[in-house]
Amino acid sequence: MHNSPMSDATLSKTTFHSTAALEQFAAALFTQVGMDKDKAQTLGRFLVLTDAMGRRTHGLAMAGLYLADIEKGGMTLRGEPEVIKDNGISVVWDGGYLPGLWLVNKAIEEAIVRAQKHGIAAYAIRKSHHIGCLAALVKQAADRGFIAQISNSDPAGARVAPYGGCEALFTPNPMAMGYPGAHNPVLIDICASITTTSMTRQTFAAGQQFEHPWLLDAQGTPTRDPAVLENTQARGSLQLLGGQEYGHKGFGLALGIEALSQGLSGHGRKDAPKRWGGNVFLQVIDPELFAGRDAFTEQMDYLSERCRTNKPIHADRPVRLPGDQAAVGVEKAQRQGLSYDSQTWQGLAEWADKLKVALPVSV
Repeated sequence: MHNSPMSDATLSKTTFHSTAALEQFAAALFTQVGMDKDKAQTLGRFLVLTDAMGRRTHGLAMAGLYLADIEKGGMTLRGEPEVIKDNGISVVWDGGYLPGLWLVNKAIEEAIVRAQKHGIAAYAIRKSHHIGCLAALVKQAADRGFIAQISNSDPAGARVAPYGGCEALFTPNPMAMGYPGAHNPVLIDICASITTTSMTRQTFAAGQQFEHPWLLDAQGTPTRDPAVLENTQARGSLQLLGGQEYGHKGFGLALGIEALSQGLSGHGRKDAPKRWGGNVFLQVIDPELFAGRDAFTEQMDYLSERCRTNKPIHADRPVRLPGDQAAVGVEKAQRQGLSYDSQTWQGLAEWADKLKVALPVSV
């Protein structure tokens, strides 16, 4: 995940000392439009956690997009997933476009129980709504000593062209893996494209260009201009991981993620869905039923320490593991709260006014 192209120094900030108040505020927005209370609370918790972890494109900034889609009937607000198949170790759900963060978190909770019995459990979910920050989700299992992997795609979306092509076909197709560590969980969160749809929209809205040519125009020429993804007449695409030289690597990753999330769930691009959503493949592993949890932590903590003590290219920038920065951010948010740029908070304030929801107290 790349940092925001907008410098913090150039933005006015609204600061909140209480992350709990932010969670309650987000939950109130969703309950006000008719969402089940438990689902709304789960969304509020995960969106604020995502901001604390530093993944700002997928935190509270997503609330307005979710609410707008709810107005159009795109997200289901109540109910449970439909169980298509349950074999004990493997499960297939039809999510019915229920809130994705709630749906996947529910699957993680169930998968942990099954993994404790079988060593491993897997869920294939079709027709989920957007599932937000994958790292925040796998963290739920890693914090409890389990390994979790998530692969995610949206069969209704097309933002990334296959390698050698110039017509968008895939979404960025993120995948994440989390596992426990001595200091904090390791949280790997990547996607099959160089940058993401959210980051491209944010860069476009800021009137900026990317530092490198991470996109392709409609003719397949590399470009730094995010506007090519907004051009409805001649729309471009996001470049695959590896770019022009090594994009076959990102292409392979995109295909594998679609096989897991769409092939195994039995729903995908062949069905030509029109709603914003996501397909998910979740796997949870209990190290205790393999070589043992102690053996796992000994091996992986040793490797982590070797990484962190590796001689850095720049002395003031030591090697850090994925998840280290998120852990620092969460700890800091608990002590100092969170700040939001004026554009993000204005959008949330407008929704609060529209839905008659009180804003949390800011500093």
